[in-house]
Amino acid sequence: MPVAQTENLNIVAVDHMPSPEEIKARVPLTDAAAASVLAGRRALMDILDRKDKRLFVVVGPCSIHDPVAGLDYARRLKALADQVADTLLIVMRVYFEKPRTSTGWKGYINDPYMNDSFRIDEGMEKARRFLLDVAETGLPIATEALDPIAPQYYGDLISWTAIGARTSESQTHREMASGLSTPVGFKNATDGDMEVAINAIISAASPHSFLGVNGKGQSAILRTRGNKYGHAVLRGGGGRPNYDTVSISLAEQALNKAKLPVNIVVDCSHANSWKKPELQPLVMKDVIHQVREGNRSVVGLMIESNLVAGNQPIPADLSQLKYGCSVTDGCVDWDTTVDMINNAAGVLREALAQRECAE
Repeated sequence: MPVAQTENLNIVAVDHMPSPEEIKARVPLTDAAAASVLAGRRALMDILDRKDKRLFVVVGPCSIHDPVAGLDYARRLKALADQVADTLLIVMRVYFEKPRTSTGWKGYINDPYMNDSFRIDEGMEKARRFLLDVAETGLPIATEALDPIAPQYYGDLISWTAIGARTSESQTHREMASGLSTPVGFKNATDGDMEVAINAIISAASPHSFLGVNGKGQSAILRTRGNKYGHAVLRGGGGRPNYDTVSISLAEQALNKAKLPVNIVVDCSHANSWKKPELQPLVMKDVIHQVREGNRSVVGLMIESNLVAGNQPIPADLSQLKYGCSVTDGCVDWDTTVDMINNAAGVLREALAQRECAE
């Protein structure tokens, strides 16, 4: 009598996925892209180590769905980055994976054609190609690490990584962060809890051993040395913002108590702007004012920005999509982005000149 089946009862198919080595062979790293990635990482680490007085700004679309519009945005951003490079390090936000509260489009890797075909194999290759194109402009790239296997496919093109509010508490993501080659920003929990991010920073700084995959896509035990460049990202939560002077002071105290470097990034979006993208400039203006008035803990900011303001639903007829407009969270438009960056640079030039650098 055959043994009763006890596994894969809810699996309807197992499709082939190319290994990280296969995808990298199809879209190989170039010298220009590698130089951009490494320069971005070094600059970010120098800012976190207080060897560089500048602030960094992670700015870009909430998510990438159209690589043509995304590259258009990248080229404009590179020109803007060069103009403010003395004061701000501009890092392009390139998010492919979207954590959903319930259901919805999960991002360019998961469903690149936005038609529920879920060609993850093609989405991964397309995502890597887009990252390569952006890196070759000279821009450093930031992304959110959601799937623990995905960094094997494109981590060599990333300069800064975010761990989101829903996953900062996850042991899987803390272990993954401990082995990433980039600085990692851990967001406070969706209820505003700062302790989650602090515990994540401590955990990721330690060595870990965990199950993963190697370059050939085979199961492997990954052993990490720990990542000392974890830091906190304040994104608001629990129905209120946390970028104000009192909230930042409390975050500083919590980091000091945990004997961690007092490095804080403020996300101008999400609960900090009450999920109203048009309020992001006000958040940024407030934080920049705090830096001008002597704050030393804020090292970076995050902005959700696109070519066109707001967002749009994904239509049945994809030809009706509005060019350069988000299909996930709403964003500020390009002109507003330019104003935000230029205004911040103008205010900060004198204030940052007075900051002391570590030896």
